[in-house]
Amino acid sequence: MAHGHKEQLPNEHHITPFATYIKVAAALFALTFLTVGAHAIHQVLGPAAPLIAFAIAAVKAFLVMAFFMHLKYESMENRIIFSLGFLFLLLLFGISITDILSRHFIGGVL
Repeated sequence: MAHGHKEQLPNEHHITPFATYIKVAAALFALTFLTVGAHAIHQVLGPAAPLIAFAIAAVKAFLVMAFFMHLKYESMENRIIFSLGFLFLLLLFGISITDILSRHFIGGVL
């Protein structure tokens, strides 16, 4: 026992307080409204609009994985496996961003 915290065994379940779920849900709603707002002003943002949308999506994915999928309280092996999936998602976003930006540069928009 370190610092007065009960050590959690691998097979024990962690119970997340309801208030935490409410805070995370509120953050997800706020980020959704931010995404809608960013889309509404996408002409002002220009080529940065997809980057902003992907960044907001990445934050939302992290919140869902950490709290609703309980990865925050999981073993290191499960965190690594899910992190690899998340990294592949980021790779997909990166490839999509390069495709979007190349279309803008080739199309003469920028």
